[in-house]
Amino acid sequence: MPESMSFSLTQLNISLLIPMSISLLGGIVLLGVGVFNKIKSRDLYITIALLFVIVNLGFLVLEAAPHFAPGFFGMLLVDGISLLAQIIMLITTLILLLFFMRQNAFDETQNAEFYALLLFALVGFSFMVSSQNLILILLGLETASLSIYALIALHNKQVAFEASIKYFVMGALATAFYAFGAMLLYATTGSVNLVSIAKFLLQHNYEPSILVFAGFTFLIAAFGFKISMVPFHTWVPDVYEGSNSLLAAFIAIVPKIAAFSVIISVFSIFLKSHSPFVEYTLYTLVVLSITLPNLVALAQKDVKRMLAYSSISHSGFVLVAILIGTQEAFSIVFLYWILFLFANLGAFGILWLSADSKYNHSFKSFSGMIKTNPTLAIFLSLFMFALAGIPPFSVFWGKMYLILEALSADYIFLALVMVANSTIAGFYYLKLVVYIFAKDSNGIGDYQPPLELSSKVAIGICAIMSVGCMFMVQNLLDIISYYLKIY
Repeated sequence: MPESMSFSLTQLNISLLIPMSISLLGGIVLLGVGVFNKIKSRDLYITIALLFVIVNLGFLVLEAAPHFAPGFFGMLLVDGISLLAQIIMLITTLILLLFFMRQNAFDETQNAEFYALLLFALVGFSFMVSSQNLILILLGLETASLSIYALIALHNKQVAFEASIKYFVMGALATAFYAFGAMLLYATTGSVNLVSIAKFLLQHNYEPSILVFAGFTFLIAAFGFKISMVPFHTWVPDVYEGSNSLLAAFIAIVPKIAAFSVIISVFSIFLKSHSPFVEYTLYTLVVLSITLPNLVALAQKDVKRMLAYSSISHSGFVLVAILIGTQEAFSIVFLYWILFLFANLGAFGILWLSADSKYNHSFKSFSGMIKTNPTLAIFLSLFMFALAGIPPFSVFWGKMYLILEALSADYIFLALVMVANSTIAGFYYLKLVVYIFAKDSNGIGDYQPPLELSSKVAIGICAIMSVGCMFMVQNLLDIISYYLKIY
């Protein structure tokens, strides 16, 4: 048999598909249970979803050795970056499912399809971060994106339909940019494999530069949509506002950590060119992504829209680490996002839990919340302190490590930009705290909904990680660095 036609199961390495298969099986089981279970049971659906998420998480933490050989003929690779990204996505989903256990009026969370789509989104993102092939990355991304479009639309409100359509249109445009960028790289290098592309470009000194950097431009635009980088961020506020609060938290965390993981692999190739075009382009986009959303967030009167713009700024902070491009900086990418996710989940979780108390999402509706709903008020304020980066709360440590890394890499101006914008962020985060503690109650939130055990556990996890991270941040960084050594 010719060498090109040879085949072996070793090259296939089916074990790489186990994490994706667990989530896929969970989604299929949920759809089957939803069809045959005439009595809709939220608890049953969430229990099934939790079971598969926990099994998947356990496999990745305990069994999935981060030294897997490439599989599917070099197209898939579970390395340290992939493992960390998948673990973060599963932890996020686990906490969200605990919040979803709240017993409220009938909504989309009563349907098995909702949780099945969540798991299918995880399948797509897991496939995406494990891919070494531009085409497979696109397939994983679109699988996840289609699931999220449907999840938003399940909210069954006019604003949700509009948000879903807008997200779909923007996502389709991003897909087109990505496909065109991949096509240009294939035309230049003759391959869609990231390793092969990197080797070819280094050997040929990034020639022909016009095609190479045109491909880079289209790819950065595509990923810019996915991580809501300025100027590709316009869809974010409407999508967050149209989604239920917990789904907005999912969109703010999971797709972005998946995209960041791929960006590390893709953009590292171009940063090695030391091209002024590449560096100046990324530098400019990073500064804009940190600054402009912060300024817009100052003027917001809706808490969800404020959190939407602030999440764009946080993405800009993470991009600083990718721009720096060192191994230590890549570690800070994951550290920052882990610290951010708990504070962000906690904030959106409080918005979700306060829905039955007639709070809308305006700042004014939270006036005097400390008197009408003291438990949620205290925790919401805590999460605002954490997101603002006030020491010693969680995000402060991520920003501190990031600023120090920027200074050590001689990115002095970027460090100053981050310090200035951290100060600006404090104003709009603490604005909500002022309304909670210093404004007179308007009577909107007089009813205090009871908190189920699951909600207490979810809030407790987020609060402990937001407050107690000062005692574990170095340990987290050591664990992350250990995994990234495999990359």
